[in-house]
Amino acid sequence: MRHRQSSATWLLLAHIGLVAYASLYPFWPWRWPPGMGLPWVFDLPWPPRFYAYDMQANLLGYIPLGLLGFAAGMRSGWGLRVSLVFGLLPGPALSLLMETLQFFLPGRVPSLSDLALNSAGSTLGALLGVLLNSLGGLQRWEDVRDHWFGASSAPALALLALWPVALLYPTPLPFGLGQWLPWWRETLLDGLSGTPWALSWGDAVAVESELPPGLQALAIGLGLVAPVLLMITVARAGLRRLVLAGGAVLLGLLGTATATAMAFGPDHAWAWLSEATRPGVGLGIALCVLACLLPSRVAAALGLFALCALIGLISVAPSDPYLALNLQAWEHGRFVNLYGLTRWVAWTWPFIALAWLAARLVHNPR
Repeated sequence: MRHRQSSATWLLLAHIGLVAYASLYPFWPWRWPPGMGLPWVFDLPWPPRFYAYDMQANLLGYIPLGLLGFAAGMRSGWGLRVSLVFGLLPGPALSLLMETLQFFLPGRVPSLSDLALNSAGSTLGALLGVLLNSLGGLQRWEDVRDHWFGASSAPALALLALWPVALLYPTPLPFGLGQWLPWWRETLLDGLSGTPWALSWGDAVAVESELPPGLQALAIGLGLVAPVLLMITVARAGLRRLVLAGGAVLLGLLGTATATAMAFGPDHAWAWLSEATRPGVGLGIALCVLACLLPSRVAAALGLFALCALIGLISVAPSDPYLALNLQAWEHGRFVNLYGLTRWVAWTWPFIALAWLAARLVHNPR
């Protein structure tokens, strides 16, 4: 049987990475547990109390793992039994590995209940995949995908699925993903502290000025149109592109509203859509409509330009005091794991999209 590329495989790998990050954040300090031998599964403690939020997160967070594992096997042509193994085994194995590694991180608490809930979640996901397959759901997804998207679209679909996750991380401007360079700047400043280069380096890079309204609108517009351009490179031509672009814009708006609601409360979910940001959103929507008329290769090339410009603009955008307080609340509050998970997705998403678009242009010259 011919094996084909599946977006479920890429989503499965991405989800494994996100689970690992959420389980091991903040990755420091590592140390051997005092007074303990090898921390195998029988050494996992049972928690003295249970918290509803943690139980729900541990159960629900692993359901996609089982579902995607089963779907990846089926969509790759491995058959029902092997696909069921792919759905059932990765969840408990990954959970056992994560809980064991948490012994070496003083800030994390390994738990036998977490292992049980994670395993139950992945099992439910695999069984959900079996149910969907028996009802023809996976085949219908393949038909829908072939109707809306062309060949070799799996990596792009995986990136598009991760875009709303990236939008959950607080950013200086709406849709302003890719603010990785300022973090590297601060890291270099800290590393050069106390050296002969510290003062001159700090003076050279620490100057920040507020972006003019025009550049703010441009950055917001580019952040909204960039994933649409990525989508157009694999979407089939016609009105279907306009429908997909409208769905992407709606998803972006809802993702940003969700992030604002998580930070400041549900009553302020749409506070980000202010007089200062509306021109940028309007510009982004207009660019998305125009992008639907472009050929795939032109959309890929313009996507490269849009992402590079977005990274450049967002890297010099100053952080406001409300954003700094919001990040502190995420770092030390109940969203600590979600903060670590979404931060790297938000920082790296534009760079990964850049690499994929560049590879697309190189390997598809026509």
